[in-house]
Amino acid sequence: MANGGTITAVDPVLNPFTPGAGSRPYALVGRDRELRNFEIAVKRLAQGRPAKSQMLTGLRGVGKTVLLREFARTAQSQGWVHEQLEATEDLRFVEAIATLTRKALLDLSAAKRLADRVRRVSGVLRAFRITWKLPEGVDIKIDPVSGPADSGMLDDDLAGLFVELGTLAREHESGVLFTIDEVQYLSKEHLAALIVGLHRVSQEELPFLIAGAGLPSLPGLAGEAKSYAERLFDFPSIGSLSDDDARAALAAPAKEQGITWEPAAIERIVEVSEGYPYFLQEFGKQSWDLAKGPRKIRAVDVERAEPIAVDELDTGFFRARVDRTSDTERNYLRAMASLGGPGPYQSSAVARALHKKTTQLGPIRDNLIKRGLCYSPRWGQIAFTVPMFDQFVRRTLS
Repeated sequence: MANGGTITAVDPVLNPFTPGAGSRPYALVGRDRELRNFEIAVKRLAQGRPAKSQMLTGLRGVGKTVLLREFARTAQSQGWVHEQLEATEDLRFVEAIATLTRKALLDLSAAKRLADRVRRVSGVLRAFRITWKLPEGVDIKIDPVSGPADSGMLDDDLAGLFVELGTLAREHESGVLFTIDEVQYLSKEHLAALIVGLHRVSQEELPFLIAGAGLPSLPGLAGEAKSYAERLFDFPSIGSLSDDDARAALAAPAKEQGITWEPAAIERIVEVSEGYPYFLQEFGKQSWDLAKGPRKIRAVDVERAEPIAVDELDTGFFRARVDRTSDTERNYLRAMASLGGPGPYQSSAVARALHKKTTQLGPIRDNLIKRGLCYSPRWGQIAFTVPMFDQFVRRTLS
C-alpha cells in the first residue's frame, strides 16, 4: 500500500467477490423492487394492514437465498423475530415447523407482561406435538391447550398454531418471519397446509409472514396445492441482472478498494456470465486474483482468468449437481443439451434423441426433477434448473 493506505496493486486478500451458495455480494444490485416490497409488507402488517408474503422464483445461482437473508435483516430491523428452514426431499415438515414455532416463541417470550399468553401458545404447541407424535423437548412441562392445533387435520392445526403465534407477536408489538428455501421440495400436502395456515393469519391481519424461494415451477405447484395461493403470495421472478446492473455488481465493490476496471474487461465478464449473479462473482474473483495492477483490472487479466473461472464452475457449481446421477440420467441430460440452446425442451424431442418413447423415460425425468436438476415449465416441457448448464453438459459429459 502507498502512503495513506491507498491500494497500489490488486491485492487478493482484499478481493470483494464472493462466489458461494447464499453468499451476499458486496454490491447487492438489481433487487431493489423485491427488497422494497418486502419492507412495505412488514410495515403494513405492523400497523394491522393486510400484506402479501413473497415466494421468490428462479434458477439456481441467481441470488434467491441472498434475498431471503436480506428479508430477514429487514424484518429484524423492525423488531421482528426470524426463523429459517431449508426444505429437502426427506424433510420432516411437521416436526420442522414445530421447531421453528418453538424457536420463535422463545424469542418472543422475554416480556414478562405476556407470560400468560406465552404459556398459552406453549400449551397449543405442546398439544400440536402430542397430536402429531413429535418429540416434545422442553415443552413437556406445559399443559397442552386443547382446540387450536390438535384436530389431527394438518391444515387446521397449522393454521391454529400460526394464529396463536401471530397473536402473541402482535401483543408483543413484534412480528414473526419464517423463511423457507427450496420450497419446491415440499409435498403438495405440506405446501397446501402452509398456504392454509398463512391464509388464516392474513384474515386476522396478524404480523406473520412466510417468505420462500424455489425453482420457476413454484407458482404452478402452489396453485395446484391451493387455488387461492396467488392471493396470498407475490411470485417475483429472479433472473439474470441487466447489463447496467451487472456492470455495477463488478465496478462498485472494486471502486471501494480503489480499483478500476478497463471497460473491455468489464464488458467481457458481462458477456460471458450472461449477467447471472453467481457467475459474475466467479469471473470477478478470478480476474481480481490474476490482475497485475496497479489499481486496475484489464482485459488481458480477464482473458487469463476465464479458463480458471470456467474450471471452478465445472468442478464446483456444476459438477456437484451431477455427481450422484446415474448413467441413464446423464444420458437424458446429454440428450437435452444436444437439442441446442438453454431450453426449455419438448420432452418428446428428448425422447426422440434417445430413440425412446416419452412414457419410457418418465421415471428418469421424474428423478431428475426430484434431484433439482430439471423442472417442467409447463406440460410436455423440461428445462435445466441451472443457468448455462447445457454448455457444461456439452463441454464435459458428451
